[in-house]
Amino acid sequence: MRVLITGAAGFIGSHIVTALLDAGHEVTAFDTLLPAVHPDPAAARERLPASVPLTEADVRDPEAVAEALAGVDAVCHQAAMVGLGVDLGDAPLYAGCNDLGTAVLLAEMARAGVRHLVLASSMVVYGEGRYDCSRHGPVAAAPRQEADLAAGRFEPRCPYCGDRLVPGLVEETAPIDPRNIYAATKAAQEFLTSAWARACGGTVAALRYHNVYGPRMPRDTPYAGVAAIFRSALAAGRAPLVFEDGGQRRDFVHVRDIAAANVAALDWATTAPAGTFRAFNAASGTPRTVGELAAGLAAAMGGPAPRLTGEYRLGDVRHVTASSRRLRDELGWAPAVAFSDGVKEFAADSGLEATARSLS
Repeated sequence: MRVLITGAAGFIGSHIVTALLDAGHEVTAFDTLLPAVHPDPAAARERLPASVPLTEADVRDPEAVAEALAGVDAVCHQAAMVGLGVDLGDAPLYAGCNDLGTAVLLAEMARAGVRHLVLASSMVVYGEGRYDCSRHGPVAAAPRQEADLAAGRFEPRCPYCGDRLVPGLVEETAPIDPRNIYAATKAAQEFLTSAWARACGGTVAALRYHNVYGPRMPRDTPYAGVAAIFRSALAAGRAPLVFEDGGQRRDFVHVRDIAAANVAALDWATTAPAGTFRAFNAASGTPRTVGELAAGLAAAMGGPAPRLTGEYRLGDVRHVTASSRRLRDELGWAPAVAFSDGVKEFAADSGLEATARSLS
C-alpha cells in the first residue's frame, strides 16, 4: 500500500515512516520543514530514507497536496501546530494550521478518491480525565481555579460535596471537553474527519496520543514536553523543576509504540466499513506521575534530584490517563517498550531538538 505521511520529518512522523516501511508499505512524505521547526533542514531530511520521496510544502496548499496524493492509497495525518495555545491571539494561527490544513487535505483526498485516513489526535480533547467521588460516583471535574492553585490546592474536588476526587482511566466514550486553543483545534480535526468519512464513504482511525516521548523528541511539545525539559536540565547539571507537587498523573507512551499503533490503525482503516470514524486511546494504560518521570530521568542520568516548585500553569489539567483497551482489543496492538527501558533510552538520546512549536 502507498501511504502519504504529513509531518513526516517530525518527531512522531519520522518514526511512523520507519514503522510503515518495516511493515512492507510504500511511503511518501510531506512536510513544511519550516526553519522555526527544523533549524537544520538537511538534518531533518536525513531522518527520511533516501527511498522516500519528500514533498516540501504546506498542507494548506491545495495544489501541493493534490500532487502528493497522486497514486496514494491512504494518509497518516501528523502535521499540526502544537502547544497549549494559551494566548487567544494565537487562535487564528492554530486554527489555520490545524483545522484549515486538515480541511484542505480532506477536500483533496475526496477529489483524489483516497478514502482511508489515520489522524493524529490527542488526549487533550478530553480536558480533565475521569474522576470518581466516593459519594456521587463518576463526576466531571470543573476547571481548576487560580485561587486554589495559588494556595497549593491542586486536586480537583467534587462539584456536589467538595470531597477530593479519585482519578481513573478515561475511555473513548467520554465527552470531549477541550480546555485550550490547541485542544479545541484537535477536537475540530476529529469533527472534520468524521464529517468527511460520512460524506464520501471514507474511514478514519483517530489516535488520541497520550504523552509521547522517545528519540528525536523536541524540547517543547505538548505530548511529553516535560520529559524533554527535564532531560535538558539534567544534561546541564541542573535539578529538574517539577510544577505543582509532582503528583500529576499522565500516561507516558514510547514513540515506537505510537508508530506501531499507526501501522495497526492503517490496517484497520483499510478494512472498516465505509463512513466509519473511530477514536482510539494511544496510551500505555499504566499511569505515572510527573514526579516519577523526573526521578527516573535523574536516576538514569546520574543528576540532581528533582525539585518541586509549586508553580502552575492555567489551562493544565491535573490528571488525564486512559484505558487503551479498545486499541488492544480491536487493533491487536500492545505497547512493547517498558517505561523503565524507555526512560533510560531517552536519557541517553543525543538527538534532542530545540523547537518551540511544530508544524510536523
